[in-house]
Amino acid sequence: METFILVIRIIFGLFLIYAGVMHFIKPKFFNGFIPKPLPKLTVNYIAGFLEMAIGIGLLFNQTAKNSAIGFFILMLIFLPLHIWDLTKEKPAIGSKKLAIIRLPLQFVLLYAAYLIYLHS
Repeated sequence: METFILVIRIIFGLFLIYAGVMHFIKPKFFNGFIPKPLPKLTVNYIAGFLEMAIGIGLLFNQTAKNSAIGFFILMLIFLPLHIWDLTKEKPAIGSKKLAIIRLPLQFVLLYAAYLIYLHS
């Protein structure tokens, strides 16, 4: 189990770092997920920074447990955004089919964060 959790930590750590970097490289890509009244660029950069910080934290034994809590909370925050995106006529990224796939994926990410927390 220890090796499995380490692999999950590395995969999701690298995934979050990549996603966080993309918030800075292609900020407009994420605009569709950010509700209109919010300042899109500011929210986008904050989300990117948090994703990178949590991803880096998952890679180290000393910070993995706390980073797993951050990962879980971030995915909880993103969950309503994915539900909202599913209700839109044109989802933020891709088709309705992709929006449908992203929703259960959020629960997989929540479960991964939970497993990392339990075993770190």
